Amino acid sequence: MRYSRQRESILSILQATESHPTADWVYDKVRREISNISLGTVYRNLAQLEEMGQIRRINADGQSRFDANLSPHDHFRCLTCSSIFDIHMSHDDMTAGLPADVPFKVTGINLELLGVCNECQIKEIKGENSHVA
Repeated sequence: MRYSRQRESILSILQATESHPTADWVYDKVRREISNISLGTVYRNLAQLEEMGQIRRINADGQSRFDANLSPHDHFRCLTCSSIFDIHMSHDDMTAGLPADVPFKVTGINLELLGVCNECQIKEIKGENSHVA
């Protein structure tokens, strides 16, 4: 695939954040660098970056989010604010408990933990959150 300034900018933006942004968020950021870029171009380039193995797509609550951190890790998603956080944990304990006669080989684990992040818990205690999803 040939070089694309738009794709390079999108990848750079994703590599600079740990927030697991949506395509709309990426679009807002990349427009600061390339004012005439379209949302369609952002979606197309995100798909190409995923296809090239340079980013991964996270499907959360029916919405695509994007992650440039390709190191092995899992995610925690806050059910209140929808933030996604990286978590690093060993998968050895999960696979060690499998019965010996299980007829498949585990080649990977994709784990998403759900709950309420610390910031939302504090807001809830202070009465700032009116609802929990």
